[in-house]
Amino acid sequence: MKESKRHFTPELTPSEMLELGVFCGHYSDPEWLDEFPASWRSKAKLSNPPDPACNLFGVDASLPLEHWEAKGWIHPQDPLGWFQWYCRFTCGRRTHDDDRQIKRWHAMRRHEAQIRKNCISNDLGCRPRQRQALLQWAYDSRRM
Repeated sequence: MKESKRHFTPELTPSEMLELGVFCGHYSDPEWLDEFPASWRSKAKLSNPPDPACNLFGVDASLPLEHWEAKGWIHPQDPLGWFQWYCRFTCGRRTHDDDRQIKRWHAMRRHEAQIRKNCISNDLGCRPRQRQALLQWAYDSRRM
């Protein structure tokens, strides 16, 4: 096992993320969630069209899929990106892309450092876009 897999310890499961509110309640075609346990969707905050009010922090912290594609961050096996990869990883799938995705997850830690540096402890109104972005990468900034 490579070093990055040993230290991949998300604070939230995909189900918890969906329940808290991520991606404005809209993650492209919601039917892709059908491949996962129904319990993940039972309390999920879903919306069509996307609605930032569905997000835990009430703000849109997402970039369009086209941006991610232009950056080369989207691979064919997970055409909807990191969250789709994370859902499949949580269900036991392992692929050659795991190390890349885990490194991307680690890189989000910089936002946690900025929140700790600039916000009073437990001030959930401080830096809501960064907090929402962290949530969408399975980090729970409510614990800071």
